[in-house]
Amino acid sequence: MEFIKLNVAVFFLNIKLELSMGRALRSHIGIFGRRNNGKSSLINALADQNIAIVSNLPGTTTDPVRKVMEVEGVGPTVFIDTAGIDDEGELGSKRIAKSMKIIKIIDAAILVITSNVFGEYEERLIDEFKKFNTPFFIVHNKADEVKLTRTTYKLIVSKYQCDIVDFSARESKNTDSITDLIRKNTPVSSFKKPSILGDLVSDGDIVVLVTPCDSEAPEGRLILPQVQTIRDILDNNCISVVLAETELETYLKSIKQPPKLIVTDSQVFEFVSSIVPKSVPLTSFSILFARMKGDFEVFATGTPKLSSLKDGDKVLILESCSHHVTCDDIGRVKIPNWLSKFSGKELEYKVVAGLDDLPDIKHYAIVIQCGGCVVTRKQVLNRMKPAIDAGIPVTNYGMAISYIHGIYDRVMEPFQK
Repeated sequence: MEFIKLNVAVFFLNIKLELSMGRALRSHIGIFGRRNNGKSSLINALADQNIAIVSNLPGTTTDPVRKVMEVEGVGPTVFIDTAGIDDEGELGSKRIAKSMKIIKIIDAAILVITSNVFGEYEERLIDEFKKFNTPFFIVHNKADEVKLTRTTYKLIVSKYQCDIVDFSARESKNTDSITDLIRKNTPVSSFKKPSILGDLVSDGDIVVLVTPCDSEAPEGRLILPQVQTIRDILDNNCISVVLAETELETYLKSIKQPPKLIVTDSQVFEFVSSIVPKSVPLTSFSILFARMKGDFEVFATGTPKLSSLKDGDKVLILESCSHHVTCDDIGRVKIPNWLSKFSGKELEYKVVAGLDDLPDIKHYAIVIQCGGCVVTRKQVLNRMKPAIDAGIPVTNYGMAISYIHGIYDRVMEPFQK
C-alpha cells in the first residue's frame, strides 16, 4: 500500500512539474450530454475515484470542470465535465453557451446518452463537433437500467459513422472499452510533441539561442519557448549555446565554426540581424512555434498584408497567456508602436489574452497571433478559424516583427525546403 501511495505521489508530483514547466502536452477531452446522463459519473468511473460531484438532481454540474488523469497510451489528459446541453432558463442558456465554447479547445469529445434517447440536442452538438473538426464517440450510459438497442445503434451509426459503447458508470465493468475509444479518437498530434527544429539540424550541429534578459523575462527563469527549444536541441543530439543579445557578437568572433542556426527572441530581431553574417541561418522562437502550433502557410500568406493597412484599420492582437503587462510588453506596446511607424497609418489595436472570446472579427483588417507556447495546436487553429473563414489575413508575432523590420525573407529562408 505504501508503495502504491508513493507511486501516486510521484505521479502527481511529475504532473505538477510538467505543468509548471510546460513540458507536458496534454490532450483535452470534453464530456457532453443532457443533464443527469451521468457525465460526472463517467469521469469518476474512468478515474476509479470520486473526483466529480455526482447527484440525481439534474444540473449538478454548472460550469465546465477540468480533471487531469493519466490515460494509457495518451498520457496526462484533461477531461472537461460540462453542463447539460438541455439546461433550462436564462442561467441554463448561459451554462450551455459556456459548454459549447469548450468545443473550440478540445481534441476529442465524448457524448453521453441514456435510455436510447438521441434527438435534437445531440444532433446540434454533433454539428458543432464537425464544425471544429473534433473527433467524437458516444457512450450509452446507465446500461444497468436500459441497454442500448439495436435500433438506436443502427440509427446513429448510419448517420454519423461514429463509435458507440454501452456502459454503466455504476458498475464500471468495461472502462477499458472507453479507454480504447479515447485512444482511437484522440489525435496523436495532441499528445506527441513534434520536434521544433529537428528537420533543420543534424547530429553535432551548434544552435545558438539569443535570449534577452529584459523586463519581460521572468525573474531567475527562461520563458517557455526557450526552455522547450533547449530540450529539443538536446533531443536532436545538437549543441545548445544560450546567450544574451549583448554577448552575441563577442561569441561569433570567438568561434571558428559558424552555428548551423541562430534562434532569437523576435523583439531583438533588428539588432541580432545586424550582427549575424548573412551566411548563417537566422529565425526566431515565435516563428518556430508558428510552424509547430499553427498553420504556417496561412501565416506566411497573411504577413505581407501588413503593407496594405489603411488609416482607421483595426488590428487584432492575440496573446495565448495572461501575464503582467510592462512598459516593454511585446504584444501591447512594441508591436503596435513598430507597426504604426512602419505603416505610417492611424491604426486601432485590440488585444485579447488567453482564450477569451474574440470580438466581431469582420471589423478587423488583420490578426496577429503569438507563438502559442502555452496552448495546444488545436486551440491555436480554432482561434484562427473565424478570421480565416472570413477571409481576414492572419500572421504571427515573429513573422510580423521580421516583416516590419525588413528581414522577413531572411528569417523565413531556413524553412524554404
